[in-house]
Amino acid sequence: MALPLTPSRTGQPASDCRVLGLRERKKQRTRDSLVAAAHGLFLRQGYARTTVDEIAANVDVSQRTFFRYFANKEEVALAVLADAEDYFVECLRRRPAEETPLQAMRASITQTWQVMSRDEGSGPGGVQAALELIDLIESTPMLLAAHLRRTIEQEGVVTAILAEREGLDPATDVRPRVLAAAFGAVIRVSHLSWTADTAAHAAGPDGMIAIIERHLDQLGPALAGPWRS
Repeated sequence: MALPLTPSRTGQPASDCRVLGLRERKKQRTRDSLVAAAHGLFLRQGYARTTVDEIAANVDVSQRTFFRYFANKEEVALAVLADAEDYFVECLRRRPAEETPLQAMRASITQTWQVMSRDEGSGPGGVQAALELIDLIESTPMLLAAHLRRTIEQEGVVTAILAEREGLDPATDVRPRVLAAAFGAVIRVSHLSWTADTAAHAAGPDGMIAIIERHLDQLGPALAGPWRS
């Protein structure tokens, strides 16, 4: 798998997939194959026209096997970005305590894109697949709705992490929730800007990182500065 810090996928922390047993490695390969097959089918014939049976048949597994890994077609479609988002969350948890909230989030999103770029071709979670999925989401209302639902859920997770880092109560201090929501909005706007920017598009992950950095520079000092008095 391209993104190593996703314990929810393998039950293992960090990136050492070598310690996985044979059964776990086989399960990971099956999951990766389902994600790759679904992604290819969605791009070739569209999301609506692709069925779970077709995805499973491409990997030579049963529909029942598919549903061991994914609850529905939406979940397998969004898996590439979902894994990247999970990786971002794990990076954020590990950032040094002396960083401001925005510094920690910037470093985490940059690391996520860099790892995806470095591991391109080693699994279905590479940069090219992520960028293709971004385009697919924006042109597919069902996927866009599902992606936005997940984004809202992730905002809650990020809010909790930021509040814990800073020793704040998010019920009474709105800054963790506001920053989580603002950061999510910046990332989506960056995705849209990347799609429309030919030069950034051609630059791949470096172009995406540059756009994200430029947009984050525009966040106000009230969110960007230190929060601890």
